[in-house]
Amino acid sequence: MTDIRLDVLAIGNAIVDVIAAADEAFLEAEGLAKGSMRLIDAAEATRLYDHMTQGRETSGGSAANTVAGVAALGGRAGFIGQVASDQLGEIFRHDITGLGVEFATRASDGGVPTARCLILVTPDAQRTMNTFLGASQHLHAAAIDAGQIEAAAILYLEGYLWDPEEPRWAMIKAIDIARAAGRKVAFTLSDSFCIARHRDGFNQLIDGGKVDILFANEDEITALAGQPDFDRAVATVQGKVETLVVTRSEKGAIAVRDGERVAVAAEPVARVVDTTGAGDLFAAGFLAGQAQGRDLGDSLRMGAIAAAEIISHYGARPETDLKALIAERLG
Repeated sequence: MTDIRLDVLAIGNAIVDVIAAADEAFLEAEGLAKGSMRLIDAAEATRLYDHMTQGRETSGGSAANTVAGVAALGGRAGFIGQVASDQLGEIFRHDITGLGVEFATRASDGGVPTARCLILVTPDAQRTMNTFLGASQHLHAAAIDAGQIEAAAILYLEGYLWDPEEPRWAMIKAIDIARAAGRKVAFTLSDSFCIARHRDGFNQLIDGGKVDILFANEDEITALAGQPDFDRAVATVQGKVETLVVTRSEKGAIAVRDGERVAVAAEPVARVVDTTGAGDLFAAGFLAGQAQGRDLGDSLRMGAIAAAEIISHYGARPETDLKALIAERLG
């Protein structure tokens, strides 16, 4: 069996996040609904970018945020995702590798630009996201490195990438490789709108025993289960996966494994500034905890601590030493 050299290897959209402050008047002038997420084309991405105030540009995308968090917590992390041979593609590669994440996927030269997400954050910490998915939607199965997957203890997949056919088949191939190698497969449902489009496909994966660790929030788990009641939804899904993790915003989070249900409270935050990446960093904390051999309770606490840190400032990259924070609060 291949030796493990990565704790978590993620597959997801390779997106450059551009995060900038905006007021209500700007959103109204641009015809944007506060708190919404919309997909845009390349022309609209260029137009809106030109109208925004100066922003912070970092490697992003849900799964990329998670493995960046794993690396910040001292874990060995890798990422598979598609960028183009352009300036933003180089920004993504330079940024994520600079964070200590292994990123070996070759850039494409097919003419489709690198993806970017233009995130407008209002003073009440609400984020309005405008996403051009670009090259990230063209990750193909040939880009999957079997050896890299076999060398990772956990393969982590984001539901956002389930939409286009090419990366869907790439992820299915990766799941098969991971399971054949005896590795764990983690999957995040990503968003309720993903479930609205792919509920049957997600349930087929889960019912087929292809997912070991499932991440969801409260809305997502009820949508997946088709149960409006939270506890009934959890009961419907928990027996289908080894570990179910559900975040509940200010109500904390739960995890269920082998019939054991563990709950933790949300970590206190002096002021919520930007919720971008909260769920992604929660997953990072939980997965890092599992890689360290911690129990469900401590892993949930690590997720809650990482999420609380990330919502206290702009962007989805920690500004505090997460390893020191965990050591201080958990030991």
